[in-house]
Amino acid sequence: MTDGFITINDASEWASSYLDRTVSNSNISYLIQYGKIKKHRDESGNTVVKKTELQHYYDDYILKKQEQWDKQLGEEVNWVLSFDQLPEAERTKHVHRLHPYKGKFIPQLVEYFLDTHTDKFKTEIFFNKGDVVLDPFMGSGTTLIQASELGIHSIGIDVSGFNCLMSKVKTKNYNLFEVNFNLENALSRTMNFSKENFDDRFDTDLRTALSEFNQKHKLNPRETHNDRSDKDLQAKVREFYEEHDTLITKNGTKLDAQLVDESEMPTFLNKWFTKRIRHELFFYLNQIETVTDEEIQNLMRIILSRTARSCRATTHYDLATLKEPQFGPYYCYKHRKICLPVNTIIKHLRKNTRDTIKRFEEYSKLKKDVEIEAIHGDSRTVNIFSEILKNNEDLFKILKKKKISGIFTSPPYVGQIDYHEQHAYAYELFNISRKDEDEIGPLYKGKGKTAREEYVQGISDVLNNIKGSLKKTADIFIVANDKFNLYPRIAENSGLKIINTFKRPVLNRTERDRQPYSETIFHMKKG
Repeated sequence: MTDGFITINDASEWASSYLDRTVSNSNISYLIQYGKIKKHRDESGNTVVKKTELQHYYDDYILKKQEQWDKQLGEEVNWVLSFDQLPEAERTKHVHRLHPYKGKFIPQLVEYFLDTHTDKFKTEIFFNKGDVVLDPFMGSGTTLIQASELGIHSIGIDVSGFNCLMSKVKTKNYNLFEVNFNLENALSRTMNFSKENFDDRFDTDLRTALSEFNQKHKLNPRETHNDRSDKDLQAKVREFYEEHDTLITKNGTKLDAQLVDESEMPTFLNKWFTKRIRHELFFYLNQIETVTDEEIQNLMRIILSRTARSCRATTHYDLATLKEPQFGPYYCYKHRKICLPVNTIIKHLRKNTRDTIKRFEEYSKLKKDVEIEAIHGDSRTVNIFSEILKNNEDLFKILKKKKISGIFTSPPYVGQIDYHEQHAYAYELFNISRKDEDEIGPLYKGKGKTAREEYVQGISDVLNNIKGSLKKTADIFIVANDKFNLYPRIAENSGLKIINTFKRPVLNRTERDRQPYSETIFHMKKG
């Protein structure tokens, strides 16, 4: 090309060499789409980019950040494993994004260690088609899903009943025609129920009044008002309430509404959802029971749970960590204006229904014919072979021949997440028993010395319990942010040897804390 212009394919090759990591054509297209670099055309009308502009972007936004992070995290950080060039659609591809889940790793990290490629960091192949991989802390099923793409059989274990439901739903084979029929039918009935019993004008009028108020008082993200005190902002909220008292207190329920007795509902619905949403959720919940296929019922439960999570009566900035119910207008520190909590599930239910169907269509084209089993149990005590024999004879026959080839897992971190509590609404909606007391390293126990000692014992107990099901040559990969340096002790307690470590920067975090953060992938083998 002339004048320093290069094709997207050439840009991909150049960037891969320049950054010393894989940069795909889609990565370059992503930079063009979101205005990171300019889009140009050659004489034939083909898309090209200017090499100097691409280099300038990488120098300013990638390499400069890498240099800063290396200073804080250490130069041994492996930037190949950052996967920072991937757009969100790739990091959350197909069923991986079926339901929100705090604490999961991205699928590309699993794929890197499970597939058959090698590079200067990964110098040997650890898993092949037909092998069996185990994840004793299954979570949302990322390892199982990626293994199925690669033709690897998989087993997951989790103490959380909802995690097991989620993983089983993601990995099942469905008749997509039947799925589409049942999901659309339930959606249509719920929409009709909502229309017959609730007045949409209430929500529309309130939002119109709110929009006009925000514009009048310059409460919107495009205006600068950082010097406004919190007291002033809260005063504006009170002013809105005073101006629109009649509208706010007006009930959107129609006079002839046919609603159920709310005492029949799970108690969680009464605390965290508006009246309209409570009844819409409960109506859909009852629609699930009319479906005869249990697997489709479970899929509908995941859709309902995903919808319920998005529709809780809370502020936009506290959606992931519920604090207090918020039923009326409030000043939103995320959007820098007065906002409203969601007042109907219909928009989210429609989007989630269609999105779910689309994701399973995509996944069905990638999934190989493999055996997958999700076990609901405590990895410290579960008998893997016994559970597989009860639930999956085909997989049991495979295990008898070759045992488990290795592990890829990410255990809970000390004192970081309460895995049951993050889906509390789902446990109540579907009457799933909770086992909070069996979690290892939960948030409520903190990060003190006692909590760390319990954590070491818990992870060691898991590894000691399951290592008898592994091949002698099994490769064990454990992803952890080991800031307390616990895993050398855990390996010793478990009769395992750490033979290598891979340290990766974690760039695509959803938390507000954007400080440099890394994870270590411990590669262990039997001692």
